[in-house]
Amino acid sequence: MSVVSMQSTDKPAGPPTGGAMDKVVVRKGLPKNAKIAIAAAAVLLAAILFYVFAPSANTQNVASDRLTVSTVEKGRFDDFLPLRARVTPLLTVYLDAVEGGRVEKVLVEDGAMVQQGQLLAVLSNSDLQLNLLARQSDVSREVNSMRSQELALAQTQIQDERAVIEAQLAADKARRQYELQKPLMEKGFIPAKTFQDSRDEYVSNQRRVDALRRAQGINQRLQGSQLAQLRASNASLSGSLDIARATLDALNLRAPVSGQLTAFSIQVGQSLNRGERLGQIDSAGRNKLVASVDEFYLGRVEAGQTATVDTGGKSYRAKVAKIYPQVRNGAFEVDLHFIGQEPPELQRGQTLQVRLTLGDPTPALLIPNGAFYNETGGAWVFVVAPGGGSAVKRNVRLGRRNADYIEVLEGLDAGERVITSPYTGFADRDRLDLDS
Repeated sequence: MSVVSMQSTDKPAGPPTGGAMDKVVVRKGLPKNAKIAIAAAAVLLAAILFYVFAPSANTQNVASDRLTVSTVEKGRFDDFLPLRARVTPLLTVYLDAVEGGRVEKVLVEDGAMVQQGQLLAVLSNSDLQLNLLARQSDVSREVNSMRSQELALAQTQIQDERAVIEAQLAADKARRQYELQKPLMEKGFIPAKTFQDSRDEYVSNQRRVDALRRAQGINQRLQGSQLAQLRASNASLSGSLDIARATLDALNLRAPVSGQLTAFSIQVGQSLNRGERLGQIDSAGRNKLVASVDEFYLGRVEAGQTATVDTGGKSYRAKVAKIYPQVRNGAFEVDLHFIGQEPPELQRGQTLQVRLTLGDPTPALLIPNGAFYNETGGAWVFVVAPGGGSAVKRNVRLGRRNADYIEVLEGLDAGERVITSPYTGFADRDRLDLDS
């Protein structure tokens, strides 16, 4: 009997795993449309948050510690302008060489006090001396010639008068002869021809007298005009001679005014050209102040306005004496003269602090003066929000200003806060976010 080995194909049973007890749970997800709606809402919310909190193109973050914030207050506006003035002599006269020449003598030193007309130096110029001699010779010759002409005219007048006298004498003789023969001729004692000859001679001599008198009148008019011209020419020549003498005398340098002589450094033997600057004379003990004023105040500064000068612990008064309206480098100059006593021992070139009064004090709304004004021109400012976290540009109208305050006319209220530091770097923005 054969035995057949039968192998089972089933795997041996292992330990129970409990797999038969697990139950698959099917999760229920959101619908696809709901997911799309949620995603769209999230994107929209993110966009809104970015729009609200993200800085706009015209907004800039600025650290608050680099800004100066001032409060708008009510107070009294003192309308004055602080100036820095330079001490200069009240009167300065420059010495120029009227004529060139060689320095022969120097009679005073630089810095000396001189009196008007005092001789300062002596120059020599041989060309001027020779020119004066030639001019004197020409003038003398012309004067002699004119005197000769005057003498000739005088002689002509005398000759005319003599001719008139002789003609009148002859006419008188002929008249007497005519008057004597007339009754004799009527009685027949003399011939008619003799009487007619006497009458003709009398008439002829009388006509000759009339002609000579007319000629004398014409000659007198012409001679009078000629004499007037000769005298005028004589005066002109004498004047030119005086000018030549004055030109030569200009070689003696004299002080035109009294004062202190400065910048006078000529030396003996030095050759000077015509018009060369030799020095200057400053008024002694009398000074003025020259101040440079911003062109913004050109329309507000007027002659006669008063100013206060503080120096040496004392205050002195001055007034605007002259305004130079020419604007250079954004400023113009004014001259200030002291009223009454001026500070003692002032030195030329010394600078003093001056307060120029432009108007009377008035109550006003004020903000501290700051560098922002140079960038905005007073047309707008950055106003800080009540919470202090931001500042917004606002149009305003500002008025007068002094060294401390600016007058507010429109656009701001008392208690509001304004950025008064420079707006460099954000002047073109409309809003500032202030970081602590």
